[in-house]
Amino acid sequence: MKRMEVWADMTCPWAYIGKRRMEEAGFGEDVEIVWCPYVIDPMAPTPSEPLEEALRDPVAEGALRACASGSGGPGRGSVWRVNTFDAHRVAALAYERGGAALQGTVVERILHAHFVEGADIGDRATLAALAAEAGLDGVAGALDRGEGAAGVRSQLLRGKALGVATSPTFVVGETAVAGAQSPEVLADLVRHAAPPRELPDEVRLLRQAESLLGVRDPLGALRTLEPLLAEHGDDPSVRLLAARAYFGSAQLGRARQTLESLLENAPGDHYARFLLGRTLERANRHPEALPHLRLAAAMSPEPSYAEAVRRVESRIG
Repeated sequence: MKRMEVWADMTCPWAYIGKRRMEEAGFGEDVEIVWCPYVIDPMAPTPSEPLEEALRDPVAEGALRACASGSGGPGRGSVWRVNTFDAHRVAALAYERGGAALQGTVVERILHAHFVEGADIGDRATLAALAAEAGLDGVAGALDRGEGAAGVRSQLLRGKALGVATSPTFVVGETAVAGAQSPEVLADLVRHAAPPRELPDEVRLLRQAESLLGVRDPLGALRTLEPLLAEHGDDPSVRLLAARAYFGSAQLGRARQTLESLLENAPGDHYARFLLGRTLERANRHPEALPHLRLAAAMSPEPSYAEAVRRVESRIG
């Protein structure tokens, strides 16, 4: 069985339209469809606010209605500005307790409530009632206990590391397509996508942390590295990634401590040497930074090393 991940926000009309198009593609039991969280409006308030008419886009909503008319999609746009974190938690709990089938039913109920009924899906009592109608009980207590929160945060980081930047984004194996694609495109995605590479959890988390550093989310990288630091805290590759994340998040004391420890065991690591010099430079300790930067430049022809040496030399005068 193939697995399709649908990265989407519950307030995205295109996600609802995309769901209809997946149904038209007729995957049946050959494809497991799993809904994963994406947040369009991370600054949305709690509690929700009515979306003022002046802020709604009538042209876009007209286009959505026209697109949805043949797809059974929403008949109108959002009427609430909603923080969807709890809605994503409910979807995650549905998958945890009942697999993809229950999750799909719950997601359908939430989307229909938001777009067709104008319900406030940021309200926990509303979410609990919708979940119960879809066959998922006990949601109110689960939300109050914080269930699903850590999993959703972890998934949001994974989505960012994967490069998900649009709702919806459909991922099968190593292939992704963004936007509410046609049933034919979705069917081709399932048919032709390369299978996912099976990686040990440690390697997967390392790569995810690398990707998050690449998109300038050092705090997300540190959260990803937490289990690796707990279980493999002596591994140099894990510690060097942590040092990069400390540096990126301006935790300069931790970065320096980690890098100095690494260099005690591997004094010839030119990148660790360079990063220690950059850490000291960033802390305005230029005389201490310069020897490390010079040594890194002597060990490697990397242009950024020589540039850092010149920069610090000019500041020292």
